[in-house]
Amino acid sequence: MMCCMRRALTTVTLCASLIAAVGCQKNIPNTTVADTAANRGVITFMENYRKSVEARDVGALLAMAHPQYLDDNGTPSGDDDLDYRELRKKLGRWRERVTDVRYEIKYRTITREMDRVMIAYRYAASFRIAYDEEDQRWSRRIGENQLVLLYDEMEARYYVLSGM
Repeated sequence: MMCCMRRALTTVTLCASLIAAVGCQKNIPNTTVADTAANRGVITFMENYRKSVEARDVGALLAMAHPQYLDDNGTPSGDDDLDYRELRKKLGRWRERVTDVRYEIKYRTITREMDRVMIAYRYAASFRIAYDEEDQRWSRRIGENQLVLLYDEMEARYYVLSGM
């Protein structure tokens, strides 16, 4: 009888410990994203993206974009859609007008659907825009965004499919 009670108590204690351990999932520091190797890889890619935005490095940003990049800008009409070619033009104009950038990202979620990875995040961006040589003003934007990535297994790297 005592042996059965001890075994039952041990089983209950073990189950409670497992439930507590499962419920205490760690997040990547300063995010609300689960701390996994796959998510750390995505955050590393995103931090390289953020640093490229701050450096105004159009070449690096274009290298991160997939050749089939397409952003519908959240509208039903195709008038404002942005493919890779248009992205190149837009980033070139952006680089000419923007003289300084500060870009912060707060990662919310990373979700996977088949071969796609969606990163939902909140950003705070400050841009110094040159209206002419003497007139340069700071502009600030705060908002939510989602980048959609594709992982290329052959090259072992991510590409941005939309959201830049």
